Amino acid sequence: MEYHAITAGQFLSRPNRFIANIAVGGETVVCHVKNTGRCRELLIPGATVYLEHSDHPARKTKFDLVAVEKGDLLINMDAQAPNRLFYEWAAAGKFCPDLLEIRPEVSYGASRLDFRLETREGPFFVEVKGVTLEEDGVARFPDAPTERGVKHLRELIRAVESGARAAVFFVIQMKGVTSFRPNDRTHPAFGEALRAAAAAGVEVYAYDCAVTTEKVCIDAPVPVRLQREA
Repeated sequence: MEYHAITAGQFLSRPNRFIANIAVGGETVVCHVKNTGRCRELLIPGATVYLEHSDHPARKTKFDLVAVEKGDLLINMDAQAPNRLFYEWAAAGKFCPDLLEIRPEVSYGASRLDFRLETREGPFFVEVKGVTLEEDGVARFPDAPTERGVKHLRELIRAVESGARAAVFFVIQMKGVTSFRPNDRTHPAFGEALRAAAAAGVEVYAYDCAVTTEKVCIDAPVPVRLQREA
């Protein structure tokens, strides 16, 4: 997945979850934030951010905030990227070697799940979650309570109970983490739901990404640690 016409700037403020003020070349520009999460540990005054320019005449802003530096880490912040990355990666046969078809945004139970993969062994439902939170080398999800995420995990359990395969796939939008853990401190219910899903047979994957200012792609598996921390 590639970005074009990238400009570096310094984060100034975020008036609301959709826009941010960025210092670029001695002036302040308003940009669209492609992630409605809190991202409080990332979007701090003075942080170096990367913007993609757009000339689309219907846009209210001419820039999208797509990445941010956090110390030595370059973190992709595009909330639309994880699903696109997984689709490209899975369609290339890198997830299921026996993939026959991949369908995005499928209804299941009372939810819409991100993907239904058709394989020679039957349907395989996958829910994708983007991860931008890093603490001391550990990637964590979520960065804010997500009842929707808990609901998705329950639907994946139902899929397994019906005889299908199911997985939750965490796309860690950075390189350099040592493991992935559920963020029990922020949303203990999600951590409990994830552990229950794994115990029920839902597969849990976490992969990091190779990230540059102009490109991001799924790279390598990261160890998943589901046990509660002391």
